[in-house]
Amino acid sequence: MTTTGIRTAPVTERPAHRDGNVLRWLGAYSASAIGDNVFYLALSWAAIKSGSPAQAGLVMAVSAVPRALLMLGGGVVADRFGPRRVVIGSDAVRCAAVFAAAALLVLASPGVWPLAALGFVFGTVDALFMPAVGALPARITARHQLARVQGMRGLVIRLANVVGAPLGGFGIALGGSAAAFGIAGLLFAASLPLLMSVRIAKLPAEERAGESAGEGTGSGRTAWRELGDGLRYIRRHRVLAPLMVVVALGDLGFVGPLNIGLTLLADERGWGASGVGLVLAGFGAGAGGSALLLTVRGRLPRAGLVLSGTCAVGAVGIGAVAYVPSLPAAAGAALLVGLLVGLTGALASALAQTEADPAYVGRVTAVGGLVSLGVAPLTYPLTGWAVGIWGTAPIFTVSAATCALAGVYGLSSRGLRAAELPR
Repeated sequence: MTTTGIRTAPVTERPAHRDGNVLRWLGAYSASAIGDNVFYLALSWAAIKSGSPAQAGLVMAVSAVPRALLMLGGGVVADRFGPRRVVIGSDAVRCAAVFAAAALLVLASPGVWPLAALGFVFGTVDALFMPAVGALPARITARHQLARVQGMRGLVIRLANVVGAPLGGFGIALGGSAAAFGIAGLLFAASLPLLMSVRIAKLPAEERAGESAGEGTGSGRTAWRELGDGLRYIRRHRVLAPLMVVVALGDLGFVGPLNIGLTLLADERGWGASGVGLVLAGFGAGAGGSALLLTVRGRLPRAGLVLSGTCAVGAVGIGAVAYVPSLPAAAGAALLVGLLVGLTGALASALAQTEADPAYVGRVTAVGGLVSLGVAPLTYPLTGWAVGIWGTAPIFTVSAATCALAGVYGLSSRGLRAAELPR
């Protein structure tokens, strides 16, 4: 490969929130994240209108399977070819697929199975996109700015959650699922020129060899061998190995209750949809506050210790949501959970980026996101089944215990406990 078409530049020392290169990446990520929210709302609405509730659930679940199976391979691809190239390519495919779905809905009534195929394609491309977009910050800013970038990214995620659903609903009201798919496609399309304008820093090996991003990593090596190298690298690392365990346990304990258990809890308590919205708003406000804290400060001392401690304390809030006597109290507990767990997630991402060798960032990001983005969604039916047998309170208790175990494990690891973000 050559460097033709790849904009390279040394990483600047400017603060991330004043760096035009970072802001272009952030703008592209914002458009793409909002597009994701619009897309999934449009997909669920189209599936409900085209088939039975069970078929609609299948359409929504089918995208999680390739994401879970291919996520680690996506990390290898990001490291081999460079995250910028992979992000641009996968975003272009998502854009084309969504526009094609919009056109199909305008011209015909395709039924459930073409929608399932769209979900499968989207999940497959996500397996490439997510590790690459997570690995890109390490190539566009200085190491000591990565915590601030993760804070900015967290704010964008909250913004996307707030803006995406109403925007998708507006599209559906305007012209059905086809219009909503069209809006998602336009957002993906808007992210592409911004991504193409982002400059990346070369890895040291690339500078020595004069090769393109990632080629030095993958030259003459199979993808399986690179994946094995990445997993061994993580397993032997004194910070990354325990960090991945904490992230996995924390996600398993947190994602199910938030996405499935909360709806069932609201139904059990008679809170209704507005109650779910209020509790989710509390969580979103807390997570947004933790992201804003990192954005403003740029760094927290004793990051490994704080990460593990907030995970352990946040577990108490997860359990409290199911036991507090009133809806306002549940929203307050969710606010605490969002603040603490949001801080845990942002610090975990920042530590993963700063501790990992640049040649392995894609694979480290893939391992870190595998549980929350690939495996955890597959546990939703299990969570619903368990709540149906034992009720919500015991399931929230088990989830809280899992998150607490994650925090205690992190506190017991000397390497993670002593980990610091660069100054």
